[in-house]
Amino acid sequence: MRVTWITDDKRSPSYVEYGTLPGRYDSIAEGEYTSYNYLLYSSGMIHHAVIGPLEDNTVYFYRCAGKGPEFQLKTPPAQFPITFAVAGDLGQTGWTKSTLDHIDQCKYDIYLLPGDLSYADCMQHLWDNFGRLVEPLASARPWMVTEGNHEEENIPLLTDEFVSYNSRWKMPFEESGSTSNLYYSFEVAGVHVVMLGSYADYDVYSEQYRWLKADLLKVDRKRTPWLLVLFHVPWYNSNKAHQGAGDDMMAAMEPLLYAASVDLVIAGHVHAYERSKRVYHGRLDSCGAVHITIGDGGNREGLAHRSILTSLFVSRYINPQPTWSEFREASFGHGELKIVNSTHAFWSWHRNDDDESVKADDIWITSLVSSGCIDQKTHELRSTLMTP
Repeated sequence: MRVTWITDDKRSPSYVEYGTLPGRYDSIAEGEYTSYNYLLYSSGMIHHAVIGPLEDNTVYFYRCAGKGPEFQLKTPPAQFPITFAVAGDLGQTGWTKSTLDHIDQCKYDIYLLPGDLSYADCMQHLWDNFGRLVEPLASARPWMVTEGNHEEENIPLLTDEFVSYNSRWKMPFEESGSTSNLYYSFEVAGVHVVMLGSYADYDVYSEQYRWLKADLLKVDRKRTPWLLVLFHVPWYNSNKAHQGAGDDMMAAMEPLLYAASVDLVIAGHVHAYERSKRVYHGRLDSCGAVHITIGDGGNREGLAHRSILTSLFVSRYINPQPTWSEFREASFGHGELKIVNSTHAFWSWHRNDDDESVKADDIWITSLVSSGCIDQKTHELRSTLMTP
């Protein structure tokens, strides 16, 4: 587990003490530190330390730099069942706080965030505010994130792209053979999770495309029968917001995901919720992925459902509803994915309704491993993924 913390003290050491009893630390991990400048802003010292090996499904107590508060974290289980909390496009609003409160109330093991974290948008102190906002949750469970457009923060000739995001949110990209923090993969329990970058090059000649093919070829569906993919910009979206924004990436990469029998694709960007049926190439396909858009964490830009024209409200969904679209609603909320065993998972979406968490959509999902799709597509997988 990688622990990240930020200090104003430039001389603060980079190490974490940890153990399974409060106040008693029998292990220590040395880390590293970095910092960055952005126009007139200078960050604090950003420390990263990897602790472990850790026992699965165990509570650890830890302290950073030999002083300060004691935190506790719970490691994920090594086998099913495992539960993921999911919400994208968080921001720092009252709705964000409500979403985080609801996530904190659910019994989850890992939080997945498909892009758009702080909505700092070049105002760097908002990254610090965001860290304080999410610390109670992010210090207690693993947060696995990928970038969105609001992480880019590029000012030509003056700043580097993603410098704040890459400095503060270091993901296990090197451990998964990636050359970029913008895309990586990890495995937990019986699940292989691929986090792609909507804002890194993704065409068939790109490094991300090459890495994705190699990563999918390594997946052992006997060890990890579930295969999930997350990125920011959705490929299947019936909201008028951001229509077609993911088409180029879909054209390049959807054949790879289909050949690998990806079970579930999760995206954000559109500030609403939508769940598809199993789909591929725009058509219903029992061996395609279920696509979920969940960019409804609580951002300051509001929901992608209505535009005000004088005193009238105009729907921003495409009608009639596409055949691949199963459920859609523009409300803030979060999702929960409980993978029960190698064949079945339960997905539910919980609307923020007057500060209460209300389950508004749910479905049992059967893995493609158990459906016969894997055997049908074994030759296609190899030929597609190994084609230069």
